[in-house]
Amino acid sequence: MSQQDNHQAATGPRFKRRKDQRPEEIAEAALEVFAERGFAGARVSDVAERAGVSKGLMYLYYKTKQDLLKAVIRGFIEPRVRDVATAIDRWDGSAADFLRGPFLQTISQLATSRAVIIVRLMMAEGPKHPDLTKYYYDHVITVGLGAMSRLLDRAVDQGEFRPSGIHRFPQLLLAPVVMAAVWQTVFDRHQPLEVHDFLTAHIDTVVSAMTRPVGEGNEP
Repeated sequence: MSQQDNHQAATGPRFKRRKDQRPEEIAEAALEVFAERGFAGARVSDVAERAGVSKGLMYLYYKTKQDLLKAVIRGFIEPRVRDVATAIDRWDGSAADFLRGPFLQTISQLATSRAVIIVRLMMAEGPKHPDLTKYYYDHVITVGLGAMSRLLDRAVDQGEFRPSGIHRFPQLLLAPVVMAAVWQTVFDRHQPLEVHDFLTAHIDTVVSAMTRPVGEGNEP
């Protein structure tokens, strides 16, 4: 290979892709460090070392640990929540089928993935950092709850579900995901939780409670 070819290889698409991937690689390293040391115990220099970049380069992308945690949320939680919201808006089947299908699959994956680390961090550190909880609320909670409300509203309007407390508080649909995260963190060594079966039982209970019996009118 000529010197010109070598120069093009070093400055061409591969080099450019590597540069473009740095923020994601740093976020990946941040998640690992947060998982090991917690948010308070982690240092920006720890993340830089894990990512294999200098602190100076790190600060070009993320100025603070808060910025790093937001990047982790963007990379590991937001895309999944947006995917569920999009799937809900495009779904033309029954709400029960959605809850037992795509929704159950997504929350089962979330509850057994590294996303649990983020939930744990928000519970432990969120009260001390309201800007982080506001970010999580705006970009994760409101998107997820808004999508679930649209699904339930549609099901009630079409007569599939009856109005209920779950319809009023869609948080109830997601609460077992948090419970699974807490259980795996605190109690799993004493009694391992079969997460998928646990969440399946939850969805079955919810659907049974909300489904309007055949022949029942549209009144609450």
